[in-house]
Amino acid sequence: MSQPRIEIQRAAVIGAGTMGRGIVMSLANAGLEVLWLDSKPEMLEQALGAVADTYAHNVRQGRIDEAEAAARRARIEPVAGYAALADVDLVIEAVYENLELKQRIFGELDGIVRPGAILASNTSALDIDAIAAATGRPEQVVGLHFFSPAHIMKLLEIVRGAKTSKAVLAASTELGKRMGKVSVIAGNCPGFIGNRMLATYVREARMMLLEGAYPHQVDAALQGFGFAMGPFRMYDVVGIDLEWRARELAGKGQDEAEVQVDNRLCELGRFGQKSRMGYYRYAEGSRQAEHDPEVDALVQRESERLGFQRREIGEEEILERCLLALVNEGAKILEEGMAESSADIDTVYLYGYGFPAAVGGPLTWADRQGLPAIRDRLNALVERHGEHWQPAGLIDSLATLRGRFADYKKEA
Repeated sequence: MSQPRIEIQRAAVIGAGTMGRGIVMSLANAGLEVLWLDSKPEMLEQALGAVADTYAHNVRQGRIDEAEAAARRARIEPVAGYAALADVDLVIEAVYENLELKQRIFGELDGIVRPGAILASNTSALDIDAIAAATGRPEQVVGLHFFSPAHIMKLLEIVRGAKTSKAVLAASTELGKRMGKVSVIAGNCPGFIGNRMLATYVREARMMLLEGAYPHQVDAALQGFGFAMGPFRMYDVVGIDLEWRARELAGKGQDEAEVQVDNRLCELGRFGQKSRMGYYRYAEGSRQAEHDPEVDALVQRESERLGFQRREIGEEEILERCLLALVNEGAKILEEGMAESSADIDTVYLYGYGFPAAVGGPLTWADRQGLPAIRDRLNALVERHGEHWQPAGLIDSLATLRGRFADYKKEA
């Protein structure tokens, strides 16, 4: 028996931080009424002002006219408490990454929001099933992972929990279309598709700093390959302190060798563009990343303190390790059924992480190299850098069959 189609006309957003603001605009721009809630009234007031400023800027740029800006503003209504959300069709929670906080919010929503409504989390990495378990309606719970800035970035990762219904996934995909997003359905694993792969890519970039490279060299190699920005410029844009604070909060990961350069930068208040200093320096009012020799000196000090023998690391090695880290993790995601196809994994990287469109995504790039060659290159990295480079089982089997990621479909 097919489930009735879920219509989404009225939505609510919880959280008035950067992500909440972008999500509210995405919904209002798509013609939905949006109720907006934050535990701090002054934060909500500030956020409403920021949204009005964004719309005024869009009018000045000629992207929309004043009548459209007024219509979008009118669709957004601040509310004081959860009780006001009783009749919405969808709630999107966009608070900071803390599982207990999200579970508490979902537990409260479950008792207030009408039974047929969808409860969504904008988490970028947390367990959707653990969040759904706080409710009596796990089939109505889904992850809607927007990318920052949410009103501009095209990608939407729709994360299916173990019990998320097909009707909820279909309604989420339809909503993505209405908002002008490119949607990909991801399975529920730490980091989902994009951030799970990013963790391996960033780990290699950070390790190469300790082994002998500098941030500007790593970024230059990846930007030369065609990435919109390298990993260290990316961290300056999003804020180096986000992961640093998350590690502090979780009480783990702060002692790992590869995050020590980040830790030292954060201790100096170098959080990235917002503090005009991070891995790079920024002139007042500028987003132009300028090479900072002080950071090179800090990198060198940290790597020597940790006992690394520094060596020359060239562009070829930087590309090899960063790209193959993406490919190997992508293969594991595909093999586990956490993505429906290699094309979905490529879409996440093209629209969410600035992978060069001309190359077609990490798994398309690997298919073009030939998977036997990819397996050989991974095995060579095992010899040089250890077992974490072991080729994914799927790479091994496809290489033996001379197959491609593009043709692989996990059997149900």
